[in-house]
Amino acid sequence: MSARNRVIDAALRLAARRDFGDVSLTDIAHEADISLAEMRDLFPSKGAIIGGFNRKIDREVLEAVSEQDSHDPARDRLYEVLRKRLEALEPYRDSLSSIARWAARDPLTGTALNRETVNSMRFMLEAADIDCDGPVGSLKLQGLALAWGRVLDAWFQDGFSFALETLDREIARGERYVEHVEDFARITRPFTDMANRLFEIGGFRRSRHAADDDYPHPSA
Repeated sequence: MSARNRVIDAALRLAARRDFGDVSLTDIAHEADISLAEMRDLFPSKGAIIGGFNRKIDREVLEAVSEQDSHDPARDRLYEVLRKRLEALEPYRDSLSSIARWAARDPLTGTALNRETVNSMRFMLEAADIDCDGPVGSLKLQGLALAWGRVLDAWFQDGFSFALETLDREIARGERYVEHVEDFARITRPFTDMANRLFEIGGFRRSRHAADDDYPHPSA
C-alpha cells in the first residue's frame, strides 16, 4: 500500500475511535507508521487527507459505473451513480460521521470540504451523462452538493436504507428545481445575448476612443 493510502486509512481509523477534532497530524503519522516529515510531503492538513479520501472514492465509483447504460432516464442514472458512492462509503460510516461533526465546528474546514464535494459531484454528474457546464451547471453542482449533505445526514442518523430513500427524494426535488432554472434560462437568454452584444459594442467603441487618444491631435 502506498504511503498516501496508509495516511488516509490511518486518519479514518482514528476518526472512528475519537473525535476527529482531537486527532493531530502527529497522531495520524504515528498511526500510519511514517515520520511527521514524510507526512508533510504527502498532505499539508487533515482537510487535505479527507480530500484525498474523496478522490479515492471518486475513482472507485467512476470505475464501477463506466459501463452504465446512458439510455436510462437522467434521474435513474444519477441515482445509480450516487447509490454506488454510498455503497463505497458504507465501511467508513463512523469515521465520516466524526469528520462531519469536526467540519461543522470549523467554517474554514467546512468551506474547503464543500469545494471537495462540489468537485466530486461534478464527476458524479459526468458519470451519469448529465451536463454540468455554464451557469445552470454551476447551480446543479452546488445544489447536488447540498442534497448530498442531506443524504449523508440521513445515513449517519438512520442507516443505508433511509439514506437511499432520502437520495430518491432529493433527486426528485432537484429535478424539479433544475427544470425551473432551465426554463428561466431559456426565457432570459435573448435578453442576455442582447446585453452581451451591447457590452461588446460599447467596449469596442471605448477601445477605439482610447486608441485615438494615443495619437496627437493636429492642433497639438
